Amino acid sequence: MNDIALWHNPTYVSTVTSVVTFFVIVGAVVYYLQQRNPKWIGVWASIKSWVITSPVIFFFAALPAPWPLVFVVLVAISGAKTFYQMTGMYHRTMFVWITYVFLILQGYLVFRGHSGLYNLMPMLFFFGIVLIPILRNSVTHMIQYIALALMNFMLLGWGFLHLARILLWAGGPLIVLHLAILFEFCESCNYAITRAIGKHKPLQAITTRFSVEGFLLSLALTVLLAWGLRFMLPHHTQPYWLLSGLSVAIFGRIGGLLLTVIRRDLGIKESGIFIIGRDDILSRLDKAMFAAPVFYFGYWLMSTVWLVK
Repeated sequence: MNDIALWHNPTYVSTVTSVVTFFVIVGAVVYYLQQRNPKWIGVWASIKSWVITSPVIFFFAALPAPWPLVFVVLVAISGAKTFYQMTGMYHRTMFVWITYVFLILQGYLVFRGHSGLYNLMPMLFFFGIVLIPILRNSVTHMIQYIALALMNFMLLGWGFLHLARILLWAGGPLIVLHLAILFEFCESCNYAITRAIGKHKPLQAITTRFSVEGFLLSLALTVLLAWGLRFMLPHHTQPYWLLSGLSVAIFGRIGGLLLTVIRRDLGIKESGIFIIGRDDILSRLDKAMFAAPVFYFGYWLMSTVWLVK
């Protein structure tokens, strides 16, 4: 675990400087374009939102342990709250609070390095929530409540919190920053390309923000950026940066589409806390819910089991 602040880490400083410079240059170009073409307004909103959120991410990532872990757990709790608000379950206080308690327990297990218990927690959580209708002597809508609560915990308490597990690795905070940059870059590329040249949209019943052109080009550009940022990974060789780029571009996209399916099924577009520029906090977390565990286990297998150099 990193117990020393990253403020004086040359890799951290160069990364922050490069990212800020990149968004200043791209932001200026996109601002000019959105003044002349409405198609670019969404891209401009995305860049503005990154300008707001990135300093917060960089700040907490640079703190000594356990503060980056605490930050990730608090973000997961905020995402879980938004999920319950979105699904109309926020008034079901027993489900809400047991979710918060288990998220905190997950963070503690990560901090203590109890991997086996971490992976067992979804089953323990399920056992906890099925007791709620029994204790309340109630059956009304309980199937829906139990299913939604379990989905919430699986997405945020298990999937997303793999970022917290990555934080414990040697160089973990830089790896998480590497993934965070790829998440935002991939999403912005997909949106911009789909708006500009996206013709084939096979999932229009779910979203008009997905196109074959946007997916393929954003995948290629994300993998290219992963190569460019490979210095942030403890292992700089091809298998590792390919893993990060493909995990974000493919499995991150699946996570985004799943949250869109849930929103559309509920008849809503956005939910919860509004982040300046674009959408809500779940729109910042949905990619990590799927990509983080894929990256975690892939990286772990290559570095500790297969011993890939």
